[in-house]
Amino acid sequence: MDRLHAMRIFARVVETASFTRAADALDLPKASVSQQVARLEAHLGVRLLQRTTRRLQVTEDGAAYYERAVALLDELEDLESSLATAGRSPRGRLRIDVPSAFGTRVLVPALPEFFARYPGIRLEVGSSDRPVDLLGEGVDCVIRGGEVHDDSLIGRRLESLPVHTFATPGYLKRHGVPKHPDDLRRHALIGYFSTKTGRLFPYDFARDGERIEIDGPFHVAFNDANTFFAAALAGLGIFQMPAGVYVREALAAKRLRRILVDWTADPLVHTILYPNRRLSARVQVFVDWALERLSSGSA
Repeated sequence: MDRLHAMRIFARVVETASFTRAADALDLPKASVSQQVARLEAHLGVRLLQRTTRRLQVTEDGAAYYERAVALLDELEDLESSLATAGRSPRGRLRIDVPSAFGTRVLVPALPEFFARYPGIRLEVGSSDRPVDLLGEGVDCVIRGGEVHDDSLIGRRLESLPVHTFATPGYLKRHGVPKHPDDLRRHALIGYFSTKTGRLFPYDFARDGERIEIDGPFHVAFNDANTFFAAALAGLGIFQMPAGVYVREALAAKRLRRILVDWTADPLVHTILYPNRRLSARVQVFVDWALERLSSGSA
């Protein structure tokens, strides 16, 4: 039995609380994961996990072993990372999750440069705006827009995009052009809601020290940026959105018109988040590359 291999498997089972999720994260058959843990328990002569049909629970011995095992694996990872940095490029699988619009607009166009620099890394990219349990789902790091509060994660700021208010020329021709944020209460508004809480995000406006918040009513709402933008181009209502590539292209093509131009909104900040622990070489180089390449002014 390769004890280090078994130790890594056991640690991931504990972190994901599931043989199935651990197997997916490690790219191994579920049967192999279960067998490795059973062999480790037989070697140690103690029960590490209590298995039932409904849940998986770490025993007292298992919790103690996990803490020491993770510390040992971290030390080994640190040693290997230092050697990798000194003598060779990091290799292996890296799992990340990004908002769909950010992935299409910012990340994917920059990836050829990343792979040219780190050809040994195999990247798996999930695209969503939902909260991700990094340990539970075996994800190494995520990129998210807006404020994220999680003491178990470290966040580093990437790009910051100005947010403006828009509508299609057809909508404005039918319903008129609002002159003040308060006028929006009489218009059809397109909303965006949190996948975690279901809360609709209000529209905010600021000018000369005055702040106004419009919290609806929203005519229609979405929780995906691409669908939200499609609804906006369909003329379903007035909306606020970061002024990224897609918006700039639509403005240039006269498919959108910016309104309430003398009012500002809070910018959208994208943040890269990763667990508050020592990083593997793969994660570290991706974080460093993202901060260099995907920050404001570089993308």
